[in-house]
Formats: sequence, structure tokens, C-alpha cells
Amino acid sequence: MDTPTTAAPFRIDPATWPAHVSLTVARLDRQLEFYQRVIGLQVHWREAARAGLGAGGADLLRLTEDSAARRYRGVTGMYHFAILLPNRRELARAIARLFVLKWPNSPTDHVMTKTTYLDDPEGNNIELYTESPEDGTMGFVNGQSMVQRVDGRPTTGRDPVDLEALFGLLTDDDRLDLPMPPETKIGHFHLYVANLEQTRQFYHGGLGFDDMGIGREFRMGMVSAGRYHHHVGYNTWVGEGAPPPPAGALGLRYIAFGLPSAAELERVVAHAQAQGLTVSQHPLGYAVPDPSQNTVVLLDATQPVGRGE
Repeated sequence: MDTPTTAAPFRIDPATWPAHVSLTVARLDRQLEFYQRVIGLQVHWREAARAGLGAGGADLLRLTEDSAARRYRGVTGMYHFAILLPNRRELARAIARLFVLKWPNSPTDHVMTKTTYLDDPEGNNIELYTESPEDGTMGFVNGQSMVQRVDGRPTTGRDPVDLEALFGLLTDDDRLDLPMPPETKIGHFHLYVANLEQTRQFYHGGLGFDDMGIGREFRMGMVSAGRYHHHVGYNTWVGEGAPPPPAGALGLRYIAFGLPSAAELERVVAHAQAQGLTVSQHPLGYAVPDPSQNTVVLLDATQPVGRGE
């Protein structure tokens, strides 16, 4: 991965990290069963039509039931959220569980990560991945997609994962029904947006994320804190100028980022307001809608996160 295309004059703290994602779902019981049995998350709490799930620590996923909500196509919102596993062995366990349960998924080798993609029962796309930077790099350089393996073998960055090698990390004694390990966290979010440049300016200029490049012909860009390959991916694959979903839609409610201190949270919020961004109080911190009306919640990661929405 190349260094940020443009260094931010105002830079969000590199320790900032994705906290959790909040989704509206039509059937909470069915979704909870899926995320426990198929994905391996644990239910941390449930209050009537809402629940929080994770790997035993802070929530990684929050679900709110609205039985009247419906799915809209051709709108902005969540492309996928990505759950980061601590190593290849845990990814092997997760993919093996999907195979045993016959849950459709697409193991993919992105060179610097190994991953698989799948949909939950309501069509929310999930990426399960682990880091593999020792295998090479993938990113955008001068607007072009650049993928390179360390051993020089050609690749698109979207080849199938070597499942024989991956499953070779498991033993006959490995249980596939274990929950995800406590080191599991949200790795990144990937959003559908209406305009690449406006989105880049919001996250880079407005919030201070590193600009990790835009692939114009691929219609995708990436930003991150601390030069991670990406904490937010964004694309115009549903169409340039796509509208936001109407009220009462299934899918994304917000994405949340944890900042490493109350002082850093206030510093970023003050900068966002000075840049003319709309900032409002949120039960967990502050809410800032991006230009495509995808809501970003900023919170103080050093404080207990309440259950408010």
C-alpha cells in the first residue's frame, strides 16, 4: 500500500479505530440466531427490539428491529462491514464453519488480507478477514489499482484463497462451533456513496482521516487512521449521484469510530464544525452525516459505551 495520497493538515489520532456498526433488521430473532450460529458472535445484551453482539468485550454489532422496514436498491448505505480475526487459523475456523453449515461464501485472496464474503439472512454483506501483509501489497497509486505479491506471482488481488493451505492450519480436534476469539474486532466499513471526491473531502478534510487513494476506473476510494490500508472504503457502484435510502429502510443506521480520549474526540468535533460539517449530539457521542447521508458516530473509546441509539 502506498502512503496517503495527500497528507492531512489536520489529522485524526492514529489510534482511532472502528468501534461497531448499527443495522436496522426486520426479524431480530432470526438475525441473532444467524450471527451466533453462523458467524460466531455472542449476544452481549438484548432489550426488547434491540441487541448488541460481539466477541465478549465491546459491542461490534448492534441490531434494531423494525418489522415494517424494507430493503431499497440503488441507494447509498452499507456495502459491507468487515470483521477482523486475529490470525489465519481463526479465519480457517470461521470459513470451515461456513462450509459445514453450507452457508454460501466467497473466500478471496486480497494478497495483504485473506478474506471471505457472505450475506446475512436479510442481505447485509459481511467480510471476515485476517491480515497477511507478508504476502504482498494492494492499493491505489496515481489513481490505478496496484497489486503485488512478494514472490512476484501475478495476481488480480481477487483470486480464490488457497483453502487447502488455510484448512491445514486446523487439527482434527479443532471445534468449529466455538465463538469468535476475544481479539476479534471490526476492521473496516465499506460504503456506497454518491460521489467519490465529496466523500474523500468529508473523511479526509473534514474528519482528518488519511487519504489512502482513489481508483478512478474502479470507482472506489479508501481512508484510514494511522495509515492502515483502509478503515472506510467507499464506492459509487450503485450509481453516481445515488440517493440515500428513505426513512424506514433496512440496513445501515450508522458506523461508529472510537477515539482514544475525550480530548481527541472534542478536537475532531471542533474541526468538523469549523469545516462546516453538520454535527449533532448522539447518545454515544456525536453524529456526523457524510455527503451521502451515511451517519458516522464518533465516541470516546475510553468510556463505557451505553446502549443508546
